[in-house]
Amino acid sequence: MKHALIIALALFGQPALAASISGTASVIDGDTIEVHGQRIRLHGIDSPEGRQTCDRNGKAWRCGTAAANALDGLLGRSPVRCTQKDVDRYRRIVATCTVRGIDVNDWMVRNGWAVEYRHYSRAYDGAEAEARAARRGIWASQFEMPWDWRKAQHHK
Repeated sequence: MKHALIIALALFGQPALAASISGTASVIDGDTIEVHGQRIRLHGIDSPEGRQTCDRNGKAWRCGTAAANALDGLLGRSPVRCTQKDVDRYRRIVATCTVRGIDVNDWMVRNGWAVEYRHYSRAYDGAEAEARAARRGIWASQFEMPWDWRKAQHHK
């Protein structure tokens, strides 16, 4: 009986990970959207948090808000299609998404509004190197990696 359950999970558990969600998205922050009431975390990227600031020429600017605004500008009211890769500890779907044929995850990194989340993916190495070299988005400033910023907030 135990083996049948394992086989059933192996056979039927995988297709759920390939689930596709599409519709108009609302932006939560630079790496999280919501489609049909379902939170979706963009796979393999990490964007500054909404309250996070970066330093540009000695002045703080709300880079987290700017990242969310950039994502909102990209998506607009166009339908987004997301392919599920996982579910995170907050029960958000983790996915790669496209809008008008554009890879949203890659676009956010390539335009400097997110960094590659190397702990989970190395898919955006080239996009991040390009953004850093061109000093796009957050790369035009000094900033704390989003994961380090979150960790510091939890210890306050």
